[in-house]
Amino acid sequence: MTIRDEFVTAGDVGIFRGGSGFPTRFQGGKSGKLPFFKVSDMNSPGNELFIARANNYISESQRKVIGAVLVPKHAIVFAKVGAAVFLERKRILPQASCIDNNMAAFVVDRSRLDVRFAHYLLSAFKMSSLVATTALPSLNGGQLRAIPLWVPKDLDEQRRVAEALADADDLTSTLRRLIAKKQKIKQGMMQQLLTGRTRLPGFSEEWVDSSVGSLARVMGGGTPSTRVSSFWGGEIPWFTPAEIRAGGSGLVSLSERTITPDGLAHSAASLLPVGTVLVTSRASIGNCAVAAVPVTTNQGFTSMAPKDQRSTWFLYYWTQQNRSELELRAAGSTFLEISASKVAAIPLLRPGLDEQAAIGAVIRDADLELDMLADRLIKAREIKTGMMQQLLTGRTRLPVEAAGE
Repeated sequence: MTIRDEFVTAGDVGIFRGGSGFPTRFQGGKSGKLPFFKVSDMNSPGNELFIARANNYISESQRKVIGAVLVPKHAIVFAKVGAAVFLERKRILPQASCIDNNMAAFVVDRSRLDVRFAHYLLSAFKMSSLVATTALPSLNGGQLRAIPLWVPKDLDEQRRVAEALADADDLTSTLRRLIAKKQKIKQGMMQQLLTGRTRLPGFSEEWVDSSVGSLARVMGGGTPSTRVSSFWGGEIPWFTPAEIRAGGSGLVSLSERTITPDGLAHSAASLLPVGTVLVTSRASIGNCAVAAVPVTTNQGFTSMAPKDQRSTWFLYYWTQQNRSELELRAAGSTFLEISASKVAAIPLLRPGLDEQAAIGAVIRDADLELDMLADRLIKAREIKTGMMQQLLTGRTRLPVEAAGE
């Protein structure tokens, strides 16, 4: 029977090379032919797979003066020193380049290992697991050469696996781009609709100079005594600011801790009705959510209970768009905080209730679409992770394509 695969170490199928010192006087060049990559270059847009854009370039003569190692095209580079090791970023060089001494490169033996397949193998391996707990995390050559790899002997099989994983990558990349595009569209909608610059069809009534307090009762929260166990563990949700996302949490109903009716009665907390916009008032000011059930909060909120339910989503998105208005009015020596009375006094242009409801509904629809796309992205990533676990270990083998297909 033909042996189709083998377990090897990285040192069996490639060579690891360290980077070179990069004297300050040679840095900042933009005209040389050789990129000189630093760890930070892996963050640059467009460098997510192939690292092609550098912030520093040198000439061949400068490379010789520096004594920098020339790392060949198709090498896989990564951080080998510092906290960046834990980011687990691996990139492929599309051209011969230099790398600084905080990086290392894996030069693949291309007679035995396809570069894209090798990149997926290294991406699946957590190099940070090799790092000793020291003041300066680092990887050494012995550790890297000993990394265990499963390698099909057939290069064509390696390429089929890499292509399958690349297709999964393409799906996640497409979803990320679509989400970014939809987020920009939503932001533009908020800027136009929440200010009255653009009006929805069927609405022409003048907007009125008003305040947050004209649309909602603004209330703080409270904390029952933690020394009284009967105040805690009931069925009333009790939120803290840490549970509310910066980008908006949408509808919320489940909190990390809950209180009892007795706890509610013996604290400054109020039972906030369905549709209340929960707004954080300290630490991160202006994070918000909408209560899907009656809830309570601690004192880190100035929540808006709309006087009419048609105002709920308008206020939710208005708060996101006007976070700076809250931050400007915050005060405090230890940490910034804004009071309920100051939030209530913030001026706003107020459309009619039906228009408020329509504006909120349109932006809410955009949010729900983004949530759906985010769920698809999570599932796509999970599928890719599962594929890597199967295809990069030999547990699942891809079929060989028939000749002529």
